[in-house]
Amino acid sequence: MRVGLVQMCAGQSVAGNVAAASRLIGEAKAAGAELIVTPEMTTVIVPRRELMLAALGDSADGGAAEAFAALARRLSVNLLIGSMAVKRPDGRLANRSMLFGPDGARLAVYDKVHMFDVDLAGGESYRESRSYAAGDRLVVVEAAGARLGLSICYDVRFPALYRQLARAGAEIITVPSAFTVPTGQAHWHVLLRARAIETGAFVLAPAQTGRHESGRQTYGHSLVVAPWGEIVADGGVDQGVILADINLEQVIEARRRIPALRHHRMFKLFDNRDVLEFIAL
Repeated sequence: MRVGLVQMCAGQSVAGNVAAASRLIGEAKAAGAELIVTPEMTTVIVPRRELMLAALGDSADGGAAEAFAALARRLSVNLLIGSMAVKRPDGRLANRSMLFGPDGARLAVYDKVHMFDVDLAGGESYRESRSYAAGDRLVVVEAAGARLGLSICYDVRFPALYRQLARAGAEIITVPSAFTVPTGQAHWHVLLRARAIETGAFVLAPAQTGRHESGRQTYGHSLVVAPWGEIVADGGVDQGVILADINLEQVIEARRRIPALRHHRMFKLFDNRDVLEFIAL
């Protein structure tokens, strides 16, 4: 299977971002990609909730889902929009992945589970939970002849989530992201290689890159990682399309060589003041 990852620098206009992403998605399809994945916040990156709501306008997502469904149908391709901001009925926002099939049908929806609430050195501070509601379910779905496990960005720091996706049958795990530069330089490659090795799955991680209109700067380096941990493709820092040919037989082989998913045991932790005792369930 040939996969295509879109690396872009989203601005503050939904229409402008949809057009930019669509152009790159078209390039990936022309190059033979059967599964195309875009980064987190493909449709808009703005610094404040009120600006996000204004950018989305009267519709839940600024018309992006309808546009991408039509594009998937026109190109006859499996298209995962890594995430977009979507207004929920309760007035909050969701950071939402959407998967469209070659007929334009919406095959799956995943809302980011872990909210990025952190303070970084240099004064960078993020409080995603102020604007977004966390999702409450994991998603594994069939597309392009493979089982995909969906996640978004900060989720990558919670390995138990990926173990659950793999045990549910995921052969490819998607991690669309908008990583900060400091955390990207320190952790991006290591985290994604670790998630691939732990699960014996391919990891596809399309990323935002560069300095955005909002002033935010993202790390880039969209990655395709093989189940044994090798980096198959690294997008560097330029906008564009990253292509890779992957073979799902590598998933079977990695899990045969290191059957950690079958060896997995659950433990209960008992706290008896000064003594911690692990007891197998």
